[in-house]
Amino acid sequence: MQFPIAQGMAVAALVLVAGSAQSASCDKPLFLTFDTGHMGVAPLVAEVLARQQVKATFFLANERTKTEGRSLDAEWTPWWKARVAEGHLFGSHTFDHVYWRADRGDGSFDMRPTFGPQADRTLRMDAAAYCAELQRSATRFTEMTGQRMAPLFRAPGGKTSPALLAAAAQCGWQHVPWSPAGFLGDELSSEKFPNATLLQKALRDIRPGDILLAHLGIWSRQDPWAPAVLEPLLTGLKQRGHCFATLAEHPAYRAALQATPTRP
Repeated sequence: MQFPIAQGMAVAALVLVAGSAQSASCDKPLFLTFDTGHMGVAPLVAEVLARQQVKATFFLANERTKTEGRSLDAEWTPWWKARVAEGHLFGSHTFDHVYWRADRGDGSFDMRPTFGPQADRTLRMDAAAYCAELQRSATRFTEMTGQRMAPLFRAPGGKTSPALLAAAAQCGWQHVPWSPAGFLGDELSSEKFPNATLLQKALRDIRPGDILLAHLGIWSRQDPWAPAVLEPLLTGLKQRGHCFATLAEHPAYRAALQATPTRP
């Protein structure tokens, strides 16, 4: 799946975090983002980011983990608090990892949660219900960390419609897709797309300004992408003159992030 960056998006948001000096010192910035997953590689991802001094943006959903819990339950509260302390940025991935399926004529949407009590059922959500779904992750994030979430979101699978984006914007949420070359491939079959191939492709194709997408664990991938590809990718991109910052430093978001109050 590959989706282009939305042009001219303005976002509201959050206390600006570390990374501005890093992005300001380089004319080839990149914006690394992670969606939640089974969290099995999350500790190793955090170690790599800290070692490489890279700030990222995380999009949070309450996904099933390898320890049979959820990515936003109490087990993971210390992990998220530590990422806040390191200066990363955070947005919503919907609480139950809810996929958009279709627009309906009455202004509502067909949606399908991946997790939660109504997992794998097609539900009808109106705009208010979808906004509440986005807010659930923000509320939980504040409960865990005492900090506020930026009103940025990434729809699961990147699946949206103009009507869905408009509904989210009405309640203050702006969508963040990823760049075509920024799709790092950790969702793909490791047999057809081995780590070495994905690393080579990323180093070849990524360009300044790209938003990169990876996950904190993908159930279907047998040979995990992270951290095996993550560290050589970061070092290789740095050698090519790139630097990394959160979306708070992205030119499409920066002014609005500085000017708009944080989301409660």
